[in-house]
Amino acid sequence: MKQKRGQVWIETVIYTLIAFIMIGLVLSYAKPKIEGLQDKTILEQSVGMMEGIDYIISCLGMGCPGNQRSIELGIKKGVLKIDGVNNEIVFEIESRDEYIEPGGEYQEGKIVVINEKRGNFNLITFAMNYDETYDLTYQGEDKLKSITKSSTPYKLFISNKGEIGNKTVIDVVV
Repeated sequence: MKQKRGQVWIETVIYTLIAFIMIGLVLSYAKPKIEGLQDKTILEQSVGMMEGIDYIISCLGMGCPGNQRSIELGIKKGVLKIDGVNNEIVFEIESRDEYIEPGGEYQEGKIVVINEKRGNFNLITFAMNYDETYDLTYQGEDKLKSITKSSTPYKLFISNKGEIGNKTVIDVVV
């Protein structure tokens, strides 16, 4: 009788270990795939965010000085850089997904997409350069501002500050 009871416990432990091993194998395969799909979604949202910023800048550039618009940005991953020195807006994100071929460069409207392979990840860069048409500033100065991920959305205020020379000054404030 005692021997049967011991055998039942051993079988229970062995079946439990087999179940844990099977769950571990499934998770080791599924987790990278799920993360890749999440990254792909974030990359597509990033393109939409950049297009939204470009649309506001283009509308303000054609309007009168003093016009101002706001946009809410939820950054869950990556860094948005407002570069007043080089008159460009750049969004960089590290991703498992290859948005484009590694080492490649792709033009999507006004957005230039660059992919650099870094180990198991890709550094995807979305850049919009306004050097030809606008003078971008951050809080009225030609400086670089990095906006990192946050649990709450950022509110960007973009305004037309008039013209200097033949360029319209577009000011961004967070």
